[in-house]
Amino acid sequence: MTAIGVDVGGTSVRAGVVDAHGAVLDTARGSTPSGESELEDVICSVVGALAERHKVSAVGLAVAGFIANDRRSVMFAPHLAWRAAPVADRIADRLGLPVVLEHDANAAALAEYRFGALRGARVGLLVAIGTGIGGALLLDGELFRGAHGVAPELGHLRLVPGGRPCGCGKTGCWERYCSGTALSATALDLLARHPGRSSVLAREAAADPGGVTGRKVAAAARDGDPVALLAMAELAKWLGEGLAMVADVYDPELVVIAGGVSESGPLFLDDAREHYKTAVTGAGHRPLARIRIAHRGDDAGLVGAATLAAELRGW
Repeated sequence: MTAIGVDVGGTSVRAGVVDAHGAVLDTARGSTPSGESELEDVICSVVGALAERHKVSAVGLAVAGFIANDRRSVMFAPHLAWRAAPVADRIADRLGLPVVLEHDANAAALAEYRFGALRGARVGLLVAIGTGIGGALLLDGELFRGAHGVAPELGHLRLVPGGRPCGCGKTGCWERYCSGTALSATALDLLARHPGRSSVLAREAAADPGGVTGRKVAAAARDGDPVALLAMAELAKWLGEGLAMVADVYDPELVVIAGGVSESGPLFLDDAREHYKTAVTGAGHRPLARIRIAHRGDDAGLVGAATLAAELRGW
């Protein structure tokens, strides 16, 4: 028996059939619409297509948003249409299958704990760096969700008082300095301050500032572009500073960096470790967390969601 995990993102809905060993056997994908009912139509469509080809026991949805502790409803999702929505029950009624919800970073952390880089960690932290920052904390293999299901909301820790404005309504949030979006913003700031230092990114910015994406900045850095390398160094600094703040609170033994930005880990991870080592309270007089890149890549969210759903059903 298998289960289906669905990673419900701001641009796409990715579903996969997952077995008891965390292997993804089959996948389906759709675009994320803006409307609530349309989004649920897409989820039911991709899940239905997979359920026709496989015998499945349950469905898990990994959602970038605040999930109620009973994992039945989405309280708030900044990039999706749901608000106080009983999503699990509505999808279950349509599919005729049990459905459970999970925060996408929690789902990724569960996948990494069972099948990847967090395996065996007693106090493990996952930091998912993509468009923003998501976080998940595992204590002896159990996800910590807080009193109301929204912990730990790491991306909106304020690192820079009075800094860049954030969509959450605050300024200076960690994800405004350490994410794919932040990498783009930093590169554009640097181009304005150092005109002429980057032919590649300067051409992109002149044609369309929106075309200077985090992915393009990372690619330029791999090619040795000086402005892109400066932007990557800034990301490394803020990753280290943020991890030091989080370590002061949670004292993890292991931190796993996930999300799309983690694919560029060789460009920033060593520098981030150095910043973390010097910024953490008691530097030089305490054990430091190991920091590594996630193993499961883009599949982590759907693998974790499927695993959670299947285990609640006993596979």
